[in-house]
Order: sequence, then structure tokens, then C-alpha cells
Amino acid sequence: MLMRTDPFREIDRLTEQFFGTTARPAVMHLDAYRDGDHFYAAFDLPGVDPDSIDCTVERNVLTVRAERRRPTGDNVELVAAERPMGTFTRQLFLGDTLDTDKLEAGYEHGVLTLRIPIAERAKPRRISVTATANGNGRREIGA
Repeated sequence: MLMRTDPFREIDRLTEQFFGTTARPAVMHLDAYRDGDHFYAAFDLPGVDPDSIDCTVERNVLTVRAERRRPTGDNVELVAAERPMGTFTRQLFLGDTLDTDKLEAGYEHGVLTLRIPIAERAKPRRISVTATANGNGRREIGA
């Protein structure tokens, strides 16, 4: 379904712990799960304008980009700035068992949810067995 490897995540965590700094921008948090014949990925993107969200699939790599901007204007005075702003990017490496041609995306209540069907070739299927008796108690296929 989904490859769980991000070779830089552990390095970034250790760097942040050691130096007390954030090595990379804030993470786009994700839940990923399978429900029946579909795979879901839900990304937390509160405060993001839906028009700034960009989802692309190239081969088996899904890339999600989104941008959160600070309010601007002549009368805007910034009092506290704790939420990360700017462009967020997250890549997922999808398995061959997903049908990315039928991927659907929706954004509601600050959560981007992607719904990807499981490919027909990856679903369990019953194989019919045909056999004929040859008279000696054994069965041969294709006889």
C-alpha cells in the first residue's frame, strides 16, 4: 500500500534534539489506512486555502503541496506567530496495488483526504479449477 520510509525524518529528529532547532519546516501530519477496497490518506492542513493545494502523481510517487499565508493588510498587527507558515510538501511512495488513475481528493474542515481504489489486479480472486477423470482415480488438468 504505502512505503513508510522517509530516510531524512530520523536524521532531522536527532538534529533537532541535539541542536534545539527545527531542521525542516513543520510536518504535514498524515493518517493512512485501508477500508475495504479503498486506501485513504488524510493530511492535516488547517488554515490552508483550498486553491493553494496541489496534488500530483508521477509513477508511484504522490506529492502534496499546500501553502498557508499570514494575514496581510494595512491594519494587520502581528501579536503572536506560532503557527508555521509557508509552503508544505509531503511525498508518499505508493505501491503498485493502488489505482492512481482513479484517485479522488476532498478538502473539508482543514483535512485533505485522498481516496485511492485498490487496483483490480491486487484484489483477491477465485481461480476455477477444471479436472477430468482418466479412469485410474487420478485427475489430469488439460487432458
